Amino acid sequence: MGLDGHDRGVKLIARALRDSGVHVIYSGLWQTPRSLAIAARDEDVDCIAASMMSNSHNVLVPNLIDSCREIGCDDIRINVGGIIPQEDVQGMLDAGVHKVFHTGTSMLDIVESVADSVCPYEAPSDDSVPQSKLSRAISLCWEGRSFDHPTARPSRVIGLTGSPGAGKSTLVASMASELHDRGDKLAVIAFDPMSPITSGALLGDRLRVDFNKVDESVFYRSLAVIGEDYQHLSSIIGLLGGAGYNNVLIETVGSGQSDVAIRDHVDLTAVVVVPGMGDAVQMDKAGILEIADVFIVNKADFEGEARLVRELLDISTGRPIFETVATRGQGVEELVEHIFPTAD
Repeated sequence: MGLDGHDRGVKLIARALRDSGVHVIYSGLWQTPRSLAIAARDEDVDCIAASMMSNSHNVLVPNLIDSCREIGCDDIRINVGGIIPQEDVQGMLDAGVHKVFHTGTSMLDIVESVADSVCPYEAPSDDSVPQSKLSRAISLCWEGRSFDHPTARPSRVIGLTGSPGAGKSTLVASMASELHDRGDKLAVIAFDPMSPITSGALLGDRLRVDFNKVDESVFYRSLAVIGEDYQHLSSIIGLLGGAGYNNVLIETVGSGQSDVAIRDHVDLTAVVVVPGMGDAVQMDKAGILEIADVFIVNKADFEGEARLVRELLDISTGRPIFETVATRGQGVEELVEHIFPTAD
């Protein structure tokens, strides 16, 4: 949270947790207490790990505790680490922090503290806020368990797929901002790869979304998969619809030519490509480009954009092609209006 600049240390800890079998939601720097609390609730985490420096803990940690209480997730453990004077520790523990870690703490101690916070999923209490109930229902569903929660098919379910590095997460963030500006809610399910060796995962897609702006108008949930294991995805989509989300976006793991299973779960499949992805022969191969209902040429400011568009025109058979620069929001308004048309 706050004005931290020690990103490298945070990433090292995140990778160590991933290699220990933990699913880590990496929210990035510059988070406010409220945006971090929203992330923790919607991702249904067992533990919030906040990194502090420059005496910011005296302001930000109490605000984090208050934010968790305000949005209905004050039962989540909060661990705080960083440059924290010993005389400030007891006050933080009294306020509700579970554990404080100082400079020099071993990685093993951090891993053990997270593992200690994990407990089996239980159904939420009747007085839980709706977003907490939805988050827990998704967790139970992803484990193949059922929970009494309303279900409905959303009006629009969009699958967003493409090769690694195509800018899918940044594009999702830009679309989320556009829908927020339009006054519409959006639910995002973002898949990242799960380690086939440790079962750990580093889930970092949500860090592209500016939750300090969109706040609770975007429900964002990260899930880890091996390959294309989407067996419970249709049920999760039903949970989102039952919670009142009519616009749903499914972001796949960075995919190869044969990763096409997402099309079985969505109303429209958008394939993101970027200049330099390959020559015309790659365009002619069967696979992911075949399943596209919409082509998105992202990073359209890169060299080779015109050539890529020409090659897509040769194979698109009338399917629409949109050009975007997601980092600047260029072309995103037109894309959103096409895949999430404004209601009459």
